[in-house]
Amino acid sequence: MYYVYILANLTNTVIYTGVTNDLCRRVYEHRQHLDPNSFTAKYHVTKLVYYDASPTVTDAIEREKQIKGWNRKRKNKWIASMNPEWKDLFETLEQ
Repeated sequence: MYYVYILANLTNTVIYTGVTNDLCRRVYEHRQHLDPNSFTAKYHVTKLVYYDASPTVTDAIEREKQIKGWNRKRKNKWIASMNPEWKDLFETLEQ
């Protein structure tokens, strides 16, 4: 299984979209700032606000590209439709 995910900072003003085959591991890496020079570390983007599973990496990458092509208003609306309070979903994942 492959995942498209969106992370936000604490004030939901900065978001990041990515793809992974291990969502728990990847979000953990973002949270721990394992790459201190990364975008997510620089802007403290650590809150998992959206994720979706795809059966193939090709499907997941296609979905990521689609989401990245949206303007910010559309992304915000999409996240709010799935997660109205922009809660951190990391704790709901099976680890």
